[in-house]
Amino acid sequence: MRTLTVDLAERSYPIYIGSDLLRQAQFFTPHIVGRKVAIVSNTTVAPLYLQQLREALVGYELTEIILPDGESYKNWETLQLIFDALLRDKHDRKTTLIALGGGVVGDMTGFAAACYQRGVNFIQVPTTLLSQVDSSVGGKTGINHPLGKNMVGAFYQPQAVLIDTATLQTLPPRELSAGLAEVIKYGLICDEPFLTWLERHIEQICQLDNPALIETIERSCAAKAQVVSADERESGVRATLNLGHTFGHAIETEQGYGAWLHGEAVSAGTVMALHMSKQLGWLTEQQRDRGIKLLKQAGLPIVPPLSMTAETFLTHMAVDKKNIDGHIRLVLLRNLGEALVTAEYPAEVLHDVLSTDYSTIAASI
Repeated sequence: MRTLTVDLAERSYPIYIGSDLLRQAQFFTPHIVGRKVAIVSNTTVAPLYLQQLREALVGYELTEIILPDGESYKNWETLQLIFDALLRDKHDRKTTLIALGGGVVGDMTGFAAACYQRGVNFIQVPTTLLSQVDSSVGGKTGINHPLGKNMVGAFYQPQAVLIDTATLQTLPPRELSAGLAEVIKYGLICDEPFLTWLERHIEQICQLDNPALIETIERSCAAKAQVVSADERESGVRATLNLGHTFGHAIETEQGYGAWLHGEAVSAGTVMALHMSKQLGWLTEQQRDRGIKLLKQAGLPIVPPLSMTAETFLTHMAVDKKNIDGHIRLVLLRNLGEALVTAEYPAEVLHDVLSTDYSTIAASI
């Protein structure tokens, strides 16, 4: 079992990483202040893992809140189901919410915790690779709006993150690949040696080799923890964690939430960011193709939706949390392992990138 720390002074918290941690009460009890606990899960994860969590929480008054599964339910209506249950069972300010599920469950549970009685404790128990390496760490919580992904939410840190790699054994291959988009991101933006390691071990990871998974998750979480500790509210370096996301969120919004998994959209968006970095003269074609090849080996899409035009992309990219004074700010790469956030690029280069036929590039990889 590995333990990392997200260093935020008095709000610091641990990340526990290992196999078969879910039933072990010692990872939960230090982070629960009262006797009432509300477990939030969904219709897919609850039948698989809720009983294990019940066993770890014997002695607590439990409320179980089972949400419908899917990105399309990450909205106000579903969020209200959490508040309804908390109020019905008379949860107070000493209650603890536990998010048992993927990124949608984690984001909504964290947002509910930030809002309920103006803030109660919560613990993240992510069960997908994407949520384990990204969304469960760092305190970004929220819901989607029809006009933009994650546009309503709050920065609100958990008391702990418990990552049980055994939950990945039931994860569909498509979901595993989606998580790898966020893993590969860390190598591209800040850790080129990790990128090299991933190239050597991508087959083991896809085969769910546990030592390889633990190493993957630990290195990803360590990278994110370091960035979050330096810039909790995304005023600077934390924005680099959004490599591919501005393009990717446009894909998710246009296609309909859930049609493309978040990691799939981020993968296609990362290809666009790699290509734009190459068009600006910062990456060589070989470096661009190295990133695209790894995404392809992870089973991810490397061609954006053919139905989306440059104008379609720009409409959605104009609604992005990184934008300032109407300028679209993008995360790009000065080099492999070196990211920056910038709005300083020629408009014609962005239009060219949005108009590129990526199927031609993909055919050459």
